[in-house]
Amino acid sequence: MSNVDPSPDSYNAETQTADQAGADSARPASARVGTVVWGLVILALAALIIIAQLGIVTLNGTYVLIGLMLGAGAALVVGGLLSARKRDNEPRTGKS
Repeated sequence: MSNVDPSPDSYNAETQTADQAGADSARPASARVGTVVWGLVILALAALIIIAQLGIVTLNGTYVLIGLMLGAGAALVVGGLLSARKRDNEPRTGKS
């Protein structure tokens, strides 16, 4: 008796799922643009509050919020466009 498989091309469901899992995990997960932008907004607000409390600069809250929202909006639009551009260059997988 032998344990040799006479047909090496036979379908094996376990092998195929392992190959697919390896292909999916090979691509590193990237941070979402929105998460990065809102994290930077929070950091900027914290830095501005610290600077204002130290008395280095006097800040007008309205202008600070307008500037942060303009910057965050621009960063979200640019990040979304870059993400879409990168996604368009990737090969099609047939998934929706």
